Amino acid sequence: MKKQLFNLLVVLVLTSLALSACGGSGSSATGMKTEVGDGEGEVSIISWAGYIERGETDPAYDWVTEFEAQTGCMVTNKVAATSDEMVTLMNEGGFDLVTASGDASNRLIAGGKVQPINIDLIPSWSTVDDRLKDAPWHTVDGVHYGVPYQWGPNVLMYNTDVFPEAPTSWDVTFEEMTLPDGQSNAGRIQAYDGPIYIADAALYLKYHNPELGIENPYDLTEEQFSAVVDLLTSQRALINRYWHDAFVQMDDFKNEGVVASGSWPFQVNFMEGVNVSSVIPVEGATGWADSTMMHVDAPHPNCAYKWLEWSLNPKLQGDLASWFGSVPSVPAACSGNELLTDEGCAVNGFDNFDKIWFWRTPTAECSTGDGGCVPYSKWVEAYVGIISGGQ
Repeated sequence: MKKQLFNLLVVLVLTSLALSACGGSGSSATGMKTEVGDGEGEVSIISWAGYIERGETDPAYDWVTEFEAQTGCMVTNKVAATSDEMVTLMNEGGFDLVTASGDASNRLIAGGKVQPINIDLIPSWSTVDDRLKDAPWHTVDGVHYGVPYQWGPNVLMYNTDVFPEAPTSWDVTFEEMTLPDGQSNAGRIQAYDGPIYIADAALYLKYHNPELGIENPYDLTEEQFSAVVDLLTSQRALINRYWHDAFVQMDDFKNEGVVASGSWPFQVNFMEGVNVSSVIPVEGATGWADSTMMHVDAPHPNCAYKWLEWSLNPKLQGDLASWFGSVPSVPAACSGNELLTDEGCAVNGFDNFDKIWFWRTPTAECSTGDGGCVPYSKWVEAYVGIISGGQ
């Protein structure tokens, strides 16, 4: 009942906001656009690094130039390093779209910062992976607030010269130990610079400390949360850096002696100057399923809808999956793409969907609606204290 009431309030608030933002020509009584008109000449997107490419890094990877030529909508891109940064930028306004992960998308929906998406205006919606169409990180009571973009796991990246055999556990990042090269892991590992990383530690304890009773790493009681915070506090002595910039992390592996860390397939793909590989350890992994969401006051809604449709074309989806090491939200992209190859989706984890604990925003109601969980605000407070040494 609590969850139903919460969802109802979210829909009511968002409907009210959308009416004020999108009323008038081309909008329905619910605030959704009912038609896509001529483009306004530009569209501004907040994205993760590597998500919006126009061939500047590598000419083979360009899914912006043709869109601009076909629509006349010039793309500007603001790269954000964390979900919290994305939420902050969307709160400030002035952007059209954001490629939000689950730990940001639910906050943006509840906060009234994104508008409902009329999927009838997106012809390629039918091609989206059925596992993603109604995913809870962009859907509330059947109303869609985002279009699936890409998904994947948070992998354990490791230096293969230090680890001749792949590590089997996340313990190399959580527990002090001597690594295969005979040296300690202290000062040679990293952790993600975001409160959502608490879920990674919770997943580790779920496996190794079953007596805690952790069932979902995003639904933590006070007792479970305290145990997770204790683990992360002890981990701090091992940390070289709390990373949030993918390129800085790659440099740290190359020049600062870092040998193991949670990471994204993007870094594994583009690491230079050091031999690395990645693995999903025995405890499993958290992950991200990103949706492109539209600001409630998007200044260029027609161009935004044109991009939402464009974002689902199989060529873009396959090229991006090859570039980032992610999985397309459109299964048709998994075959016939020269860059991804027909094996690329399997390599990137297409069949691991049910094994990944996708990021979402922790709430006091818990994902079940039963209540008694530690909300995200306390995750933020605790993690700031951990990385600053205040715990």
